[in-house]
Amino acid sequence: MKVRKAVFAGSWYPAAPDACENQIQEFLEEAPPMPDDGGRRVGGIVPHAGWVFSGAIACGVIASLKNGGAPDVIAVFGKHLPPGGPNSILAEGAVETPFGPIEIRTDLAERLVERFPFQVESPDRPVQDNTIELQLPFIKYFFPDAKLVPMGVPPSLGSLKIGEAAAEIAAEAGLKLKVIGSTDLTHYGANFGFEPKGRGREAVDWVRFENDRKVIEAMLAMDPETVIQQALDNHNACCGGAAATALAAGKALGATEAESVAYATSYEKSPGSSFVGYVGIVF
Repeated sequence: MKVRKAVFAGSWYPAAPDACENQIQEFLEEAPPMPDDGGRRVGGIVPHAGWVFSGAIACGVIASLKNGGAPDVIAVFGKHLPPGGPNSILAEGAVETPFGPIEIRTDLAERLVERFPFQVESPDRPVQDNTIELQLPFIKYFFPDAKLVPMGVPPSLGSLKIGEAAAEIAAEAGLKLKVIGSTDLTHYGANFGFEPKGRGREAVDWVRFENDRKVIEAMLAMDPETVIQQALDNHNACCGGAAATALAAGKALGATEAESVAYATSYEKSPGSSFVGYVGIVF
């Protein structure tokens, strides 16, 4: 079986399994307590910056999906794509993590490829994509036997059909599916060419309490169409298609409500005129 090599291990997150586990345990100690949901949670939205900035949030979301037993397969939606950009999928092989490879759920992936236009990626060719890779150690750690379907989806309404179809196909196959959408929020400052509120505390507060809040409210309302529109209109989600598609899949899996787990910005870790927002949501 061909294994896609990790690209960001050793830089954006630890490469050695013991160091990776130690970091995860530290994140769990930091995480707020999550009430038992009776196994109803089917997915979440996570950030994808280097673990030092947003790993604790992503870890808390993915760990919270353990209630109700382990899934057979986890679909992860990600990729920085423009509206109308190409769908992508890894449909065979496995992906590398510090805890060992995660195998692709080939039958589910192939059925999606039959129904939608995808750029099918090669397992033996590394891809520079932090949005999905940074979630993989958490997935392998908390769900060691689960298989994976990683997909890139643009901020377009057609992407929502992919999420719904993933839920439908999994149900038809008798598979327990959980879903993850990977997105950071507002990228503010000169580094990102986006400074509508100037610099300083006013800018930080605007991102935290106004711009990011708009898309977070759409996520909490489980309104994937509005999530996409918010991302396009207000630049408050870099992978709005991924978050929206995960929500569409979650609704198809029976989720009816969403809950915010945590919010932060990179400003707290590294104050400066350029910074990024992060949210963790479960549904």
